[in-house]
Amino acid sequence: MTSANIEELARASQNPEVQRILGSSSEDMGAMLGLDREWAKRAIAASGNYGEIFASNIGEQTPIGLARGLNAQWQQGGLLYALPFR
Repeated sequence: MTSANIEELARASQNPEVQRILGSSSEDMGAMLGLDREWAKRAIAASGNYGEIFASNIGEQTPIGLARGLNAQWQQGGLLYALPFR
């Protein structure tokens, strides 16, 4: 899920976890946090996912030039593991 494909995923994804976080399912996960149904969709559309935020602020193409390293997802050799949104 990225800022570039968020609208498409909100419309077309059949994955229940994607539907839950984007407010497309019948479950209102935002209500448990005191937020509306599409809060996460708006946040990702505005600033991107963690990888996009990292890359644009401190990533290798910025003056800081930091590689993701241990800040990468666990499947890419890092330590980040996102728990399911339930």
